[in-house]
Amino acid sequence: MTDWVKKAEDQEVSKLVDKLEIESDNGKTYTTGLSSKTADGNEGDTADPAETSLLIKILGKGLVNTKLSLDIQQKNPNSPLHSVKTFEALHLKPELLKGIYAMGFNTPSKIQETALPTLLADPPQNMIAQSQSGTGKTAAFVLAMLSRVNVNLNHPQVLCLSPTYELAIQTGEVAARMGQFCPEIKLRFAVRGEEVDRNKRISEHILIGTPGKMLDWGLKFRLFDMKKITVFVLDEADVMIATQGHHDQCIRIHKMLSAQCQMLFFSATYDKEVMDFARLIVTEPTIIRLMREEESLDNIKQYYVKCQNEDGKYNAIQNIYGCISIGQAIIFCHTRRTAAWLAAKMTTDCHSVAVLSGDLTVEQRLAVLDRFRSGLEKVLITTNVLSRGIDIEQVTIVVNFDLPVDVRGNADCETYLHRIGRTGRFGKSGIAINLIDGEKSMAVCKAIENHFKKEIQILNTDCADDIEKIGT
Repeated sequence: MTDWVKKAEDQEVSKLVDKLEIESDNGKTYTTGLSSKTADGNEGDTADPAETSLLIKILGKGLVNTKLSLDIQQKNPNSPLHSVKTFEALHLKPELLKGIYAMGFNTPSKIQETALPTLLADPPQNMIAQSQSGTGKTAAFVLAMLSRVNVNLNHPQVLCLSPTYELAIQTGEVAARMGQFCPEIKLRFAVRGEEVDRNKRISEHILIGTPGKMLDWGLKFRLFDMKKITVFVLDEADVMIATQGHHDQCIRIHKMLSAQCQMLFFSATYDKEVMDFARLIVTEPTIIRLMREEESLDNIKQYYVKCQNEDGKYNAIQNIYGCISIGQAIIFCHTRRTAAWLAAKMTTDCHSVAVLSGDLTVEQRLAVLDRFRSGLEKVLITTNVLSRGIDIEQVTIVVNFDLPVDVRGNADCETYLHRIGRTGRFGKSGIAINLIDGEKSMAVCKAIENHFKKEIQILNTDCADDIEKIGT
């Protein structure tokens, strides 16, 4: 295990993800950070789900302290469904308990206290669990993986699949730290770049990797016996389904496993497509869902500003900055071209600005977010790559330079909710300002107002008194 810890530390994710290529099942490669790539930056920018998940994992600082309720559907009558309030109550190996505490976990999170007794039960129980990022899903299934290993058997016993190289490394890092006092447990990355001697059988107990590499090792080269796998974990299943080829690869791997193999399915979202896929893989599961936190508009003041054109929008931003004290702001644009134009103008006028769009690599995005979160830049200009999932406590104002619309030009109310939800977080109040430059965008604004049944008030940015009122 010591070698694994060193490897995980050496392959720090922020160093790995720059210009990495994600290999698909058809042999083609795609560079990370190039979601919705267009030649001129004039089309809408969208987030890649795998990249968003990776950013949330890396940026996460500790567990989310959620008070959300759990929706528990106990499908298996033999499942010992109860909760624990301490890790000691799980009767873990002392070395694993020591590893958990060394990682900074003191008490189980909401999802952990309910899921872990079932994950660790004898006989093993299948599970489908859903919970948003930051709530301790990875630590829960990694603990189950480490607990199930029989160190007297020198062959793979646990398979853990992630949709991308980077996410697999993240899971491996968690496993390395949690198992740092269990040197007898051997782990291995099954990812692009990891080569094996095809004349030797794989002897490590836990394999963490991507579906393509796992299929090569287990089925194509037969370097280990799939029938001897006792735990199969599918992580980031929602992302896995959205990735071309992974769906079929996961089903092929599943067909090679024994009927006695414990199936664990973890996902951040839980729509019908994800659930249908889960039911193909997991028989008689215990289903645990952490109810989704509804982002509320109650503590966000919403305004709209009438402008003539892009220059008019820029003048409105200038006037707002000149009249009220702003902690940090996020400005959302529809295209990369607009984001780049706005950033250049604000920089020229001596504003401290960062830009985040889909043409940056994941590593570059991390650097931008780290600088913004630490306050080195006060304004973050971005596209929809940051519309959901990533919270920065100091953000007090969100500006929609362009209102969010779908491919038909209609109001995208869900994206609007996620965008302005970047402010008003952690129980604080926030301000959302929408810049309107014509009848079309006014119609979108009215549609959003009607959808949420929350008034969006007009704001005259040519009047200093009116602007000052919104800051009080």
